[in-house]
Amino acid sequence: MELAELIGLRPVPAAGLLLTLTRQCPLRCAHCSTGSAPETRERPEPGLLRRFVASFGPDDRPEVMMLTGGEPLLLPRLVADLSASARAAGTRTAVLSGMFFARAGTRPASASGAGSGVVPASVLRALASVDHFSASLDVHHEREVPRSAVFRALREIREAGPAVSLHLTGDGPDDPYLADVTRAIDREFDGTVPALVNEVRAVGRAASWAGPARPARYRAAAAPPAPCAMAAWPVVAFDGTVLACCNQEVVDRRPAPAHLTLGHLAHDDWAAVRARTLGSPLLRLVRAMGAPALRERHLPDAAPAASPCTECRGFADRPEVAAGAAADASGPAGALLDLTVARRRAERGPVELVRHYGCAPYAPWVLPRTSRPAGPVPLGASGQGPTTAEASL
Repeated sequence: MELAELIGLRPVPAAGLLLTLTRQCPLRCAHCSTGSAPETRERPEPGLLRRFVASFGPDDRPEVMMLTGGEPLLLPRLVADLSASARAAGTRTAVLSGMFFARAGTRPASASGAGSGVVPASVLRALASVDHFSASLDVHHEREVPRSAVFRALREIREAGPAVSLHLTGDGPDDPYLADVTRAIDREFDGTVPALVNEVRAVGRAASWAGPARPARYRAAAAPPAPCAMAAWPVVAFDGTVLACCNQEVVDRRPAPAHLTLGHLAHDDWAAVRARTLGSPLLRLVRAMGAPALRERHLPDAAPAASPCTECRGFADRPEVAAGAAADASGPAGALLDLTVARRRAERGPVELVRHYGCAPYAPWVLPRTSRPAGPVPLGASGQGPTTAEASL
């Protein structure tokens, strides 16, 4: 499963599931949105995770299950078990890792050759069972794990079977790091490894130091509020609560807003979570219109919130919005609206989705180099960016 296909499913309601295995992580990256650390032990109960994934069926399942954390590969046996269970129902699995296991450098080969190189044998066995693997890489990760070790590990992992990609973050479109690292990725892998490029947000550890990720000249040209694709995939949080979106405040704060709570691993299965995801009139309209437009429709005199996510969380205290959504989007008509908007957004492709949610000039990097559309090349602060020959946008 290539990165572009994974991203392309993101606007489709219940097409995917984000499943956090643990908040623990051996790294201490300064920008970590989840505040993960080596001493953190918060995690869903593994038996409940296994039971929930076992509830997938051939006719009722997510297309893709994304395993994340913290660091999911601290639990390689659980990764392998969940992936095998999901695959039996027809669900593909993707894993996102901070690459802690690559820090040790080259390992001596065992008698059988298994696990030789950078990647421990237990991790390599787990990743051989998944369909996509993505490695996090940025200035903060590189202080913990050298870039050369990440590249070497990606080569080993790709040889084990899954498609691979990189998940990059930077300070904005002009960040020279992004220009340098995308150039290095294309050079190292001959343009065959794609990357999802995001901007550092002021959440988690970065809340104390990160400013607005997008410079003023980019904010001025930003798209108007749009349908929210981030309310499409259910998210299993660290305490086993199943939520309607991946916003970090929703994931971390309890109680979560009722309209964004889909259930809990202790007493709900996939069928129940999927039904609530698809059946909520309020979630349908958040996905179809966006929270700001929904608030303006039903509370036109209310002051707008600071962001679409703040607006959406605030609906917990605005029953008029839920009542209006129920009147507008209940029943088959609401379901058709939800599906139509999702299909139209998916048809625009993964590049357009990343232009909206990620670092816009680097959106074409979700495709391999040979498939990227032509266009302007982002420049680093030094004025140097990827050349057209190396990385055509």
